[in-house]
Amino acid sequence: MLEQQDVSAPFQTHMENPLLWPIMEVLKKQPRGWKVHTLATHLNDLGLVPILDPKPEKDLFKKNFLIMNALYQLQETLFPESWLQVQAMDIELMHGRYYANGHAIDPEDPLRDYYVHWENYEADEGEVKRLLNEFWTRYRKFVGGEDIGDMDRGKALSLFELPMDASPAEIRKRWRKLALRWHPDREDGNSDQFRVLCEAWNVLRH
Repeated sequence: MLEQQDVSAPFQTHMENPLLWPIMEVLKKQPRGWKVHTLATHLNDLGLVPILDPKPEKDLFKKNFLIMNALYQLQETLFPESWLQVQAMDIELMHGRYYANGHAIDPEDPLRDYYVHWENYEADEGEVKRLLNEFWTRYRKFVGGEDIGDMDRGKALSLFELPMDASPAEIRKRWRKLALRWHPDREDGNSDQFRVLCEAWNVLRH
């Protein structure tokens, strides 16, 4: 394994993997029967995953890392309302608190510990930020988002119902709650509201 890269703790704590939301859309439509490689193929077919490395074996590793990282973030976001089983060969979204009962997120799980630490992607912080910005741009196009000219930090925080001095952790927590509430794949979701929230998050995530 490479030496630990220049990836700061705040970055690792607050940087959201934009594959989280397209993966959620996929799992909402088909909750079970996924493996990492089949999920990667499906996301690629949707145009959401570019080639990440000219060497095929490195490209495969990086795609696998990004998907596993997103799955673990999504598992944390959905718990305890639902349980997302994260296993390389058996990924399943179990709906409702009934299914979440008996499950617990294990912060000591060595596999989880590996995939939530961005230095294991083998890139410095600047490269990871550029990568995630590219992924976020692809996702915004995927959901039909576009730049809203007057969307500044103040308006975005107002939409999130947060004060001007909100911390990065508070902003991300609120974004995930709102995104889950308005996601168009939910029965009472709203695609227009979700797109506006995506634009607000695009301003606040930097």
